[in-house]
Amino acid sequence: MSALLLALLLLPLIGAAVCGVMAGRENLDRAARAVGLGFSAVSLVLVVIVWSLFSTAPDAPRFQGSLSVEWIPAFGVSFALGLDGIALTMIALLSVLVPIVLVFAAADKLPPGRTGAGFTALILATQGVLVGVFAATDVFLFYVLFEAMLIPMYFLIGRFGGPRRQYAAVKFFLYSFLGGLIMLASVIGLFVASDTRLGQGTFDWTALQGMAAQLPLSTQIPLFLGFFAAFAIKAPLVPFHTWLPDAGAEAPIAGSIILLGLLDKVGTFGFLRYTLPLFPAASRELAPLVLTLAVIGVLYGALLAAAQTDLKRFVAYTSIAHFGFIALGIFAFSSQSIAGSALYMVNHGISTAMLFLVVGLLIRRGGTADMTEYGGVGRAAPLLAGMFLVAGLSTIALPGTNSFISEFLVLLGSFPNQPAFTVIATVGIVFAALYMLWVFQRTMTGPLRGAAVVGDGPGAASAATFGTETGDDSWMRRTTARFGDLNRGEIALLTPLVALILVLGFFPGPVLEVLDPTVAATMSEVGVPDPVTQNGVAR
Repeated sequence: MSALLLALLLLPLIGAAVCGVMAGRENLDRAARAVGLGFSAVSLVLVVIVWSLFSTAPDAPRFQGSLSVEWIPAFGVSFALGLDGIALTMIALLSVLVPIVLVFAAADKLPPGRTGAGFTALILATQGVLVGVFAATDVFLFYVLFEAMLIPMYFLIGRFGGPRRQYAAVKFFLYSFLGGLIMLASVIGLFVASDTRLGQGTFDWTALQGMAAQLPLSTQIPLFLGFFAAFAIKAPLVPFHTWLPDAGAEAPIAGSIILLGLLDKVGTFGFLRYTLPLFPAASRELAPLVLTLAVIGVLYGALLAAAQTDLKRFVAYTSIAHFGFIALGIFAFSSQSIAGSALYMVNHGISTAMLFLVVGLLIRRGGTADMTEYGGVGRAAPLLAGMFLVAGLSTIALPGTNSFISEFLVLLGSFPNQPAFTVIATVGIVFAALYMLWVFQRTMTGPLRGAAVVGDGPGAASAATFGTETGDDSWMRRTTARFGDLNRGEIALLTPLVALILVLGFFPGPVLEVLDPTVAATMSEVGVPDPVTQNGVAR
């Protein structure tokens, strides 16, 4: 399996290099997009094979498909990779979403002077680096890749984004880079601590986790805070979130999906892979602080989402609320809540991708992200409105959709240890239903209205009113034909996500089965009694 894991890392990077070479020739743009899609499709096939080979047996190793090559021997740095259940599910999500993103972006109109080949190269580069981030088992390698993933995303936002793309790209980069520098101080501190405790400095995750119990709380807390700062910015938790609405709104739709659906998960993944296992005492000591930030994020993100008029910023703020739920589950220290959070990371990526794609298709037709310019879209494009409803119901965790079981596990697992925080977070569910259904009603239901739907020429508003009140079918037909419903290609693009929303809503077992061994190991490493085991309740 190690060869397959290495291929999952290298294939997108090779594809990015090939597309980058083709970027200088405009006549090769279509060919470059096809090449990029081919590389991403092969990566998806490899993930399916790796998933089938991954063992969930009790005696299976924590990291499977491991490989390690000395990189900087003088400092104990290795190019070391391995897969646990959480890393595998995140890489699988990445491999599913990238081909969908590339197909969607093929129809996008690019800013002047930009090429589809360059765009494709940046998407594939981000994919390759993210595979390394999730699979790294050397802490220094993780840090290097953590910083490296900022580069292609910076250019995706800064070169292919909206009118304020440069501002958003710089803000995204500075916030994330600063967090990485703070984490670097803790990475160096870990190396020094390992030299003191083990007699030889190392960045190997397994060795560092083995000495975690030996580190006094006074040492763990500052090291924890260094990692936490980087992950809280990336996640993002309130008040470290302010870069996200700008980046999410200004990035192209495909970039927003990668950013909010995948790259942000590095923060919550980092909590599970690094902060809990490497600093268990500090994690327990500082859990109330993190839980406070988490529930503030749930409520604050929901309230701000309800106040938005920009559709892309609306989706960004809903994500802040959902990341609060994920952080709640992680720091509630229950096998159910941690499993729910890990599953939530996957489901949020699917739901957010679906929501962004529908918003992107709406913007293609209306030419704006301003939701006040839309109304009665369901009359002109009933399939598009239906897809918006599916994405919205998944986002608010309606029973039968993918997000329900993960949100339910987070709340069920968090309540025994953290009842107060759980009850407060539950209020966010009510807010989520209100803001999502309000946006749907505002844009999709009622009579045809808004310049984005009926046009903005002279007399457009009166024509809309006249056509609605008198039942002018000819006007309705002209408006519907101009706006346009989903075509076959767009339906085919959204179908895999709809299928995942429904399948994972009713059959989450295969994903939970892969996650469970890693969740059990994490609970053991953090050293907190599991209320599920104590009460004799099995999930």
